[in-house]
Amino acid sequence: MIISKDRKLVVGLEIGTTKVVTLVGEVLIDDTIKIIGFGTALSKGIDKGRINNLDTIVASIKESINKAEIMSDCQITSVYLSLSNKHINCHNEIGMVPISEDEVTKEDLETVIHIAKSVQILNEHHILHVIPQEYSIDQQSGIKNPIGLSGVRMQVKVHLITCHQNVAKNIIKAVEKCDLKVDQVIFSGLASSKAVLTEDECKLGVCMIDIGGGTIDFTIYINGSIQYSEVIPYAGNIVTSDISYAFSTSYYNAEKMKIQYGSAIKPSLGASKNIDYSSVTGNFQKTLQQDALIEVIESRYIELLSLVKNKILYIQKRLHQKGEKHELLSGIVLTGGGSKISCLTECAEKVFHKKVRIAKPLNISGLIEKITEPDYSTVVGLLHYGKEYYTNVKKKKKQYSFLEKFFKQINNWFKKEF
Repeated sequence: MIISKDRKLVVGLEIGTTKVVTLVGEVLIDDTIKIIGFGTALSKGIDKGRINNLDTIVASIKESINKAEIMSDCQITSVYLSLSNKHINCHNEIGMVPISEDEVTKEDLETVIHIAKSVQILNEHHILHVIPQEYSIDQQSGIKNPIGLSGVRMQVKVHLITCHQNVAKNIIKAVEKCDLKVDQVIFSGLASSKAVLTEDECKLGVCMIDIGGGTIDFTIYINGSIQYSEVIPYAGNIVTSDISYAFSTSYYNAEKMKIQYGSAIKPSLGASKNIDYSSVTGNFQKTLQQDALIEVIESRYIELLSLVKNKILYIQKRLHQKGEKHELLSGIVLTGGGSKISCLTECAEKVFHKKVRIAKPLNISGLIEKITEPDYSTVVGLLHYGKEYYTNVKKKKKQYSFLEKFFKQINNWFKKEF
């Protein structure tokens, strides 16, 4: 974590296509997270989650870490690291074991999950996450916590997320070159989901779509469990590239045009205006209709969102065939820097025919003026993972403390008796 005597601090590090973000959070007594420092730097040397220049991305990480250390007045020694690239895969698996005693024990739980994840995965991939979806004991299904329940046989359904090991190794190597330890590597889509989705949304059914600079991460939750996750290796950057090509301008100028004049849906008749192109290109006087710019942006966003829609329909069809819940009653939740384009909600509703909301990170306090924006959903989610680690450690310490006290009392009793 961080060198600190009294405070319980966690650090999230997101190395994205457009920016590197470091976020320092303090886990308070009531288990909430207070942001005490952050640092951002332009991301150089990485594209769509793959490093193409190790030295330049290391420099970007160091700059981001240094800014966060100065603001939080702490020395950062380790981080929770997010990961997103086209080499991430997911699939659902099943494990089954006989229940060793009259009721399910923690050991039974560990064994059945181990069996579920002991499947053949893609060559050169390793498992990032094993997420239990539900347990079944004999004929009873839909169990979330089976410990203490009686039965003969237990089954678990799990969601496995894997990544190409060399891609992950290279990201970790870049972080370690900054004299930092990686506490855990977390799929960006899971981190974003943890930051922006509510428990009720996950129970009713929801699809979270994080539109970044180089990738789109999306996750589907139904009945409180993750059913699917995927990375699409196209995102905000491809929209900017389209603008650059369509109007024969540089990528940098195209990005400025997108931010200043862009929208994901055409304005009402007569609302379009002329854009003074001379200030953007800096070479000769030229104007263009805002409608023309928006047409380029809208068509690409519709294409990107349609890729997710087709995958949702495929997953829903599969679940329906199994007789399982498949509806997304909470609709679509959009987040990430690419979700900040004007009128994206309306554009997405046209594509999905469901209710859509743009999400900002939830359940944080402190220095949040800039952090409560869709751009920071992933890195805030990393802090929530760190908080869960502390909560679990605290529970284990309490259990150990109780057992230690119990055995001490037994020992004292024996001494008195004998």
